[in-house]
Amino acid sequence: MEAVTGVFETRSAAEHAFQQVHAQGIPTDKITLLTPGSAEKVEEEVEAIPTDATEQPGMGSAIGALLGGGVGITGGAVLMALVPGVGTVTALGLLGAAILGAAGASVGAAAGGKLERATTEGLPEDEIFVYEDALRKGRSVIVALTDDEPSAATVRDILEREGAESVDAARDHWWTGLRSAEESRYENSGRSFSEDEQFFRLGFQAAMHARTRCMEFDQVSAEMDAALEDVEHRFPGKNVEEPFTRGYERGREHYQQLCDENKNVA
Repeated sequence: MEAVTGVFETRSAAEHAFQQVHAQGIPTDKITLLTPGSAEKVEEEVEAIPTDATEQPGMGSAIGALLGGGVGITGGAVLMALVPGVGTVTALGLLGAAILGAAGASVGAAAGGKLERATTEGLPEDEIFVYEDALRKGRSVIVALTDDEPSAATVRDILEREGAESVDAARDHWWTGLRSAEESRYENSGRSFSEDEQFFRLGFQAAMHARTRCMEFDQVSAEMDAALEDVEHRFPGKNVEEPFTRGYERGREHYQQLCDENKNVA
């Protein structure tokens, strides 16, 4: 499975793109639309969803409530949850439930049972922080899991034609928004940010991986060491360890700060 992602400035543009991608035969349990939204907005959208007896299983099946601050949703097609560090997010279908779950929202028993039976191979856990950043900025995100490169290429072409920003571009914008503050903080430690930025950023991004960011440091130290070793193999002879480790530690601090700010707002 290969994940193909597009980030849209508006929900309406994302909805149109979603329809175009689905029309290419992507199953409803392999595509989702993520968008920021309130409970009132979700209820309006649920009521507006047409009933289609020919729709494939997945989007139209009963998903259940998302817990951990979420609310129950009627109709089963739309999910809503409070995602740590983000706020209220809505999603379509089983893939949306899987992504919200990976992002830290608890999934209710009804949805959990379906997720256990659903195939989530290829779930892009290392990209979820990019989706979250887009959602915090009021943007919408489409994620599709494709079976092969031709299918992935078709979806990428549709998303680009519909005006989507790629996940790589969204990741660069995420870092641009952080860079100035991180540069000032880093250079106060007496090191050169311009020399270390590449590996500091790689460490920072590694710390944002959905699978490990909520754990205590002693629980993720092995993951950090493995990620560091991978970067050292990619850049032999480079001074990687210290900036990567500093970046990893800062990434964990940054994520915790986002979560704390979200709790204060709530």
